[in-house]
Amino acid sequence: MSNDPVTRDELIKEIRSVFSTDLVALPARTLRAGNAYDEHLPEPPFDPKMDIPTEDYLEKYHWGVCHLDPLSWRHYLPALLEYSLKNMAEDDMTIEATLRSLRPPDRTPPRLASLSGAQEAVIASFLETLAFDAHSAHQDFARQVLEEWWIPGALYRPGIT
Repeated sequence: MSNDPVTRDELIKEIRSVFSTDLVALPARTLRAGNAYDEHLPEPPFDPKMDIPTEDYLEKYHWGVCHLDPLSWRHYLPALLEYSLKNMAEDDMTIEATLRSLRPPDRTPPRLASLSGAQEAVIASFLETLAFDAHSAHQDFARQVLEEWWIPGALYRPGIT
């Protein structure tokens, strides 16, 4: 991505592009199953009708994101990023869960380290938008996430200078 400011629509298009392979892969664990796991309930299997990441689905099962494996996380991440961009002016728990999923420490197996360079770049642009757009209700938290992992000299990311 260039250093020129991009519109939200351009950023959403770029997100969909760099995650296109992940979007078509079936997740091993859905957000709905992750939410069930979080609540100590039986995990429902993937259902192609019930596990479509609509805004209602993302709002209902947002805490499930913390229990996703890398492939499942990358499958849902584009929808979570798009939702966050469209609703950034709101104080919203789905956006908070999305931002939390982008923070260190990385997991085992790693989610953050599973991203391609293009995916990392689009996530950094997403975070910069939430951090610096005057309409964002998530500026402070987005800046914190950027500083922790996504910018040169990040506090907790090894090897980034």
